[in-house]
Amino acid sequence: MPGKKYINAKKLIDNKKIYSYHDAVKLVKDIAYAKFDESIDIAIKLNVDTSKAEQQLRGTLSLPHYFGKTNKILVIDDSISEEEAKKAGADFFGGEEKIAEIKENWLGFDVLITSPKFMPKISTLGKILGPKGLMPNPKNGNVTKDVLKAIKEFKKGKSKYRTDTYGNVHIVIGKKSSKIEEIVENIEYIVNFILSKRPSTVKGDYIQSIFISSTFGPSIRIK
Repeated sequence: MPGKKYINAKKLIDNKKIYSYHDAVKLVKDIAYAKFDESIDIAIKLNVDTSKAEQQLRGTLSLPHYFGKTNKILVIDDSISEEEAKKAGADFFGGEEKIAEIKENWLGFDVLITSPKFMPKISTLGKILGPKGLMPNPKNGNVTKDVLKAIKEFKKGKSKYRTDTYGNVHIVIGKKSSKIEEIVENIEYIVNFILSKRPSTVKGDYIQSIFISSTFGPSIRIK
């Protein structure tokens, strides 16, 4: 059952109204009632059939303003030196010895970056990395010939996105303390990005609805 603070916050939202980006962001910040700096998320409902592989959206994007946590990056590669990797932002670096550590269930990283050369060996870690969402994938940009570039992008805040079973995409777009203009820019970027990824087999309206909300607050529908 919703708490009193949630109910009071929900009363301030006009459910018959579809808000502009600016008005919605201002309102969601105003009604965020938790004592900590709540995250602000966007949820985009898409008209896709996720049972069809070609209609599943998955990959990475770099927002104009990043407010998520700083990724701990593991690089498994031999095309660059450890010094180069660490200078670019990697936290851990190695080769087959790191693969051996992962086989012993070491998972002290958020992103694993590698080159195509190492993927046959890393693919043996599927049962360990797969359930944790840590398996490198070319679509995510962490299997690449330009390892240094990938390290810098993920360290700056390159984020993963994917449709869930119901065709929704959820992404963190800011914090309660963030500037309204920065969050609005992130929304504009995400909407245009998702539009650019429209599968060719989708018929009719592609984006069905967009909502934003704080961690504990009610959702607000935006245009």
